Amino acid sequence: MGRSAGKLRALLKAPGVLTAPGVADGVMARIVAREGFSAIYMTGAGTAATRLGWPDVGLMTMTEMADNAGRIAGASGLPTIADADTGYGGPLNVRRTVQCYESAGVAALHMEDQSWPKRCGHMAGKTLIPAEDMAAKIRAACDAREDPDFVVIARTDAIAVEGFDKALDRAKRYEQAGADVLFVEAPTSMEQLEAIPRAVSAPCLFNMAMSGKTPFLSVEEIEALGFKLAIYPNLMLMAAIPAATGALRRLKSEGSIKGMTNELTKFTDFFDLMGMPEVRELEERYQISEDARAGY
Repeated sequence: MGRSAGKLRALLKAPGVLTAPGVADGVMARIVAREGFSAIYMTGAGTAATRLGWPDVGLMTMTEMADNAGRIAGASGLPTIADADTGYGGPLNVRRTVQCYESAGVAALHMEDQSWPKRCGHMAGKTLIPAEDMAAKIRAACDAREDPDFVVIARTDAIAVEGFDKALDRAKRYEQAGADVLFVEAPTSMEQLEAIPRAVSAPCLFNMAMSGKTPFLSVEEIEALGFKLAIYPNLMLMAAIPAATGALRRLKSEGSIKGMTNELTKFTDFFDLMGMPEVRELEERYQISEDARAGY
C-alpha cells in the first residue's frame, strides 16, 4: 500500500504527463500492466456498468467501489487511482472512505463536489454542495490517510452548474484545503484547458472522457498545456463493446465461431494473461501434486 502510493508520488514528480488508462475489472487491469503503463485508473462509470449494468448515477456503494479498486490494484500491480464519487457522505464518511480505499491498496482517490445522488461528470442534471462543505471533506480525507504519500484528488463539477470562473474559484479553495491534485471536470474549450493549470499551483488532472465535451488531445498537447496526470476512463470498455457485439452477431448469423477463431485471443494466451505461469511456478515451489490439484 505505502509503496504503491509512494511510487505514484514519484511518478507525478517525474517529467512528462502520467497516463493512466481506465479499467473496471481485473482482465483489463492485467492488459494495462502488460502493455507497459506505469499507472492505472478505476473508472466509476465503468464500474457501475460492469458490476450493475446501469449508468453512473450514484447506485454503487462505497464498499463496492473500494472492493473493485482493490481488485484492480491487485491484478495490475500498478499504482491505482480510483474514483470515490462524492466520498459517500460528510467528512466522517469521507474518513472511512479514505481508510477503506487505502486498506484496499489504492494509491489515490478523487472526490467530487456534487450532491448525492451524483451523476457522471459529463452528464446533465448535476447539482453541487457548497464549496466550504467540500473543503471540509478534503481536510477530512487528508487527515484520515495513514500513509502521507496517499494522494487526495479534489474534483469540481462546477463548470456545467456555476460556470468556469466559479469552477476555478472552487479549485483554488480545494487546493488551500490540502488537495494534492486538482481535477476540474468537463472543460469545453482550449481556452478553459489553458487556464486551469495556470490558476493553481498543485498538479492538475486531465480527463479524456469519450463524451466529446472536452477536446480530444494527444498526450503531447496535454503536457504542453501544463497538466500532470491524464486519465482515459472508459477507453478499453468502449473498445471492447464493438468487438464483443461483432462476435455475437457473427455467431448469430453464421451459427459457429469457427470463422472468427483467428481474430480471438487464444485459449492459452488468455490464461497466460491471467497469470497461469505464476500459478505453475507456485505449484512447483510448494510441490503441489497433480492428485492434490485434482481434489481441490
